[in-house]
Amino acid sequence: MLETGRVGEPLRHLESRRLLIEARRAVPEAFDAQGRLLSPVAGRWVVPPAWFSAVSPIDCSVIAELPLLGASQVAAGVEHAADEFAPWAARPLRDRARAVAEAVVLIHAHRDLLIRILAWDIGKTLPTASNDVDRCLAGIAWYLERMDGMLEDREPLGLISNIASWNYPFSVLLLNVLVQALSGNSVIAKIPTQGGGVSLTIAFALLRRAGLPVSLVGGRGRDLSEALVAHPRIAGVAFIGGRANGGEVHRRLRDTDKRYALEMEGVNAYAITHFSDWDRLAGQIRAGFDFGKQRCTAYTRWIVEKSLVPKFVRTYVDAVSTLRVGHPLLGAHVDFGPLISPSKAEELRALIAEARELGTELLHQGELAEDAFTERQERSAYLPPVLLFGIPRDSELYLREPFGPVDILVSVDSEEELLREANVSNGALVASVATDDPELARRIAARLHAFKVGINALRSRGDREESFGGRGGSWAGAFVGGTHLVRAFTDGPHPAEGNWPT
Repeated sequence: MLETGRVGEPLRHLESRRLLIEARRAVPEAFDAQGRLLSPVAGRWVVPPAWFSAVSPIDCSVIAELPLLGASQVAAGVEHAADEFAPWAARPLRDRARAVAEAVVLIHAHRDLLIRILAWDIGKTLPTASNDVDRCLAGIAWYLERMDGMLEDREPLGLISNIASWNYPFSVLLLNVLVQALSGNSVIAKIPTQGGGVSLTIAFALLRRAGLPVSLVGGRGRDLSEALVAHPRIAGVAFIGGRANGGEVHRRLRDTDKRYALEMEGVNAYAITHFSDWDRLAGQIRAGFDFGKQRCTAYTRWIVEKSLVPKFVRTYVDAVSTLRVGHPLLGAHVDFGPLISPSKAEELRALIAEARELGTELLHQGELAEDAFTERQERSAYLPPVLLFGIPRDSELYLREPFGPVDILVSVDSEEELLREANVSNGALVASVATDDPELARRIAARLHAFKVGINALRSRGDREESFGGRGGSWAGAFVGGTHLVRAFTDGPHPAEGNWPT
């Protein structure tokens, strides 16, 4: 019989509460007397008019209460955060670097706590949560070693606003914040609506202890967007999210003098033709399910030469059938856990059902690992891998990135059809082609409408020296990564490269 804490409450459900107690001991300034989290804004901890529940997708338990700020509070926060810019920018780079290095030491000291909270925050396994935090730490160490050369003859812009998705709060959002601050900017960021706010608030408390001019605000996007995008004291905007929201941000920025880097979704395609190395592809297929394909660089569209479809399906099913999906923190091995919320899983289930009603074939439907859950655990956010074939062109899944473990197989008869099907989303972040013919590979790769193209290999976002961006509707504004990230939010003799309006 499972031991319990309160009546009917499994002890495993108490782990997130223990983590919150540990966090309160580590950064008591981040909490009010009732144990609710506050917003760090320009050196002060702001009390919101209301809070919202941070719900873990692992078991739908509430792990903390996050601040729900109103529009006027965030606008005032922007003013205060902007006031931090001038004194911070006036400090020599060596002083700023010393403060950033101190923040890195603090994050290292609380690394294990941050990893465990992050895992509960957004449903990552401990290895994927560790990778997220460690990539942030390794990334800022890389910039600290090279910033002298990157900032030569360059000046910071002012207050930079960050609006990012929830899936990589450390290796993407926090790393961007640290680099922007190291470059001499003050920074304000929004807590991602769907998750990650608990671990981020703890991390920002550590950054504030080191003296960095960084602020973090939580609230509804519709209440915060005016202040975080259009406020006259915002000098630059970094956005990561969907095309609808990103398109609206772009519309508001393109005719202003604000600098921006807007990463938006695209359908990342893998094209396969004149190909025979199926064992190699099987490893790539399996590796592609990292974090349940909740990544902007996940490959979810497979464009396959018609004669190769049977072999592809056998390879896919053999590779994916060994994946284990379940509670990511029980100790039993799982490859990935839940999607970010039950509503996201339900949305994808509804789209799959709708496509099947229109004649789509279900070629593979994975199962949950029954031994990887607690008794009577809430499972509504979990979705095992799915492979669909024959999706109608008017289906939402045909043109849209699912942001989950749902793959689409498209059969083609010619090279032109292969390219047309691979480029359906008017630009993507990554794409790949698998073929035994090097010349054919180069020819197809040159016509794939993506920023990064792999040949017989997956591509990823990358970090440190590797630049990153998108083509078409998947990106607007400055590219990032390495020197590009520094140039995106500083002024100097080399203009920021990017996907700018024509």
